Amino acid sequence: MEPQPESIERPAEASGPAGGRNYSRLYLRFILLTLICAIVPLSLLGWAAFDHYSDFSYDQMADYFQRRAEANRRIVELFLKERTAEISLVGYGHSLEDLKNRDKLEYIFRLMDQEGSYFTDLGVIDDRGKHMAYIGPYDLMANDYSVTFWFKELMKRGPEVYVSDMFMGYRKTPHFIMAILRREGDLKWILRATIQNEFLSSLVENIKIGDTGEVFLLNYLGVFQTNPRTGGKLMTNSDLPIERFTEESGILAWQPEGGGGQDRPPKQFIAYAWLKEPHWMLVVKQDYAEAFMEVNKANQSAFLLFNLSLLVMLTVSGVIAGYMIRIIQKRDKEADSLSEQLIHTSKMASVGELAAGVAHEINNPLAIILTANQVIRDLAQLTATLDQVFKERLLQLLSQIDSMVQRCNHITHNLLRFARRTKAPTQLVDLNESLKEVMDLTEKRAKTNGVEFSAAFRPDLPKVLASPAELQQVFVNLINNAIAAHGGKANGSIRINTRLAEKPERIEIEVADSGVGIAADQIGRVFDPFFTTKPVGKGTGLGLSISYSIMKQLGGDIKVQSEVGKGSTFTLLFPLTSTNHEKNNISGRDDV
Repeated sequence: MEPQPESIERPAEASGPAGGRNYSRLYLRFILLTLICAIVPLSLLGWAAFDHYSDFSYDQMADYFQRRAEANRRIVELFLKERTAEISLVGYGHSLEDLKNRDKLEYIFRLMDQEGSYFTDLGVIDDRGKHMAYIGPYDLMANDYSVTFWFKELMKRGPEVYVSDMFMGYRKTPHFIMAILRREGDLKWILRATIQNEFLSSLVENIKIGDTGEVFLLNYLGVFQTNPRTGGKLMTNSDLPIERFTEESGILAWQPEGGGGQDRPPKQFIAYAWLKEPHWMLVVKQDYAEAFMEVNKANQSAFLLFNLSLLVMLTVSGVIAGYMIRIIQKRDKEADSLSEQLIHTSKMASVGELAAGVAHEINNPLAIILTANQVIRDLAQLTATLDQVFKERLLQLLSQIDSMVQRCNHITHNLLRFARRTKAPTQLVDLNESLKEVMDLTEKRAKTNGVEFSAAFRPDLPKVLASPAELQQVFVNLINNAIAAHGGKANGSIRINTRLAEKPERIEIEVADSGVGIAADQIGRVFDPFFTTKPVGKGTGLGLSISYSIMKQLGGDIKVQSEVGKGSTFTLLFPLTSTNHEKNNISGRDDV
């Protein structure tokens, strides 16, 4: 093992005063910088993650409570709506003479109670507050209802169904009434039904949320309309701050007033939703600590892990700093910086020479293949005895050989361009035709994988000034990726569209697949070199990176949209310039 420099162990005894002080100071700076570079980002990241997770957890819990409140409100509203519909049906479906007949009224009451026995009694009251007919277990015929709050309210409201708050009334038991005011000529009369509190309470009181959660109803004054599990009872005032529940529905974190320390009431997490008629509020409430118990446990674990990380950093930073100082001292003694640069330059030169040599070696057999291909083509044309079908198939195969030779030429030109730093030749390219060629080349592979092509090409699409081979490389990369994206699916489709956008003026090519899609945390990296979502050995991660570089060199862009399980859409954007338009027009005249 190499001994540690004396300038680190004993700065004052270093071989040179200046050298000893410099290395000792550098050692301390390394420790400080290591701690700062580690602790500050970790602290910021931890704070950001904690803040995000806390907000996310709060939003999730708030959404859960809000949905519970909305769902239970709909249950209560549906119950009340069904009962008010029954009262309205009876009130508007029968005349006063029918309802004044006790036998008729009793028959109607039995029909109403067949569904669930929600109604306790049924009565017909005149505009002076006196019963004209009554069916029920109580002796209420002699009572005067003109002084009751609900009679006065109903006389003011008119013909709509009125639902009262919970009250005791003449029968001295908690209940609420539903009533409707009717007019027949100059006569005004009221049809009233009573519902006991147990039917309403059964809709909410049996709902349990954890150990401390509960659901109950309050009226607009904060009076309980059902029995809460804790902290009050039916028809008493709640200690909730009713003035803070101003929205139709919402979430509230509330700290009740009380003694300090352990005697202080626990903080509450509340979701509420107001009913339209009657003006009651449904409340879902739970202790804040219980609601966020799992979140708090996760935060405590994260805080403990953060402290352990800091301790490890403090321990490791001294070791790393000492090691770095030893490396620096060793590099100071070895003046090899220039040698490394020369080695690097030599390596790059060797790669360039190798690329140029490989390109030249490939070009020679390609030239022979191309010549032989042309000779065979000429012989086929001159031979009159060949079967016509065979001759057409032969010429088709020879054309494919030409195409593949040109593709190999493109590869060798790329190698030469890398070696010589040359620029690929450009010309006016018909994007529709180029796409059709690529689709023909990849169609067999697509069908083998159960994928079908569909295309919608704009016929009058302007040509663009670009390298045909580079554009085909981009198209091949996108279509091959789209085919590969269907791995694991029995079948799929790839849609290819070309269009001319006006604002901004540009050509757009869209390649959309129905594959597995790209995860949201990966979609921002798909154009990075060597990044791939394919299994090991199935992809290099260079295709999209090269396509992105080619599009940028053309002054265009490439964008991606994806959803997991539904597929991905890649859009190529080609700018239109006055030069492109002019050259397209010139090209058109030349073709003529």
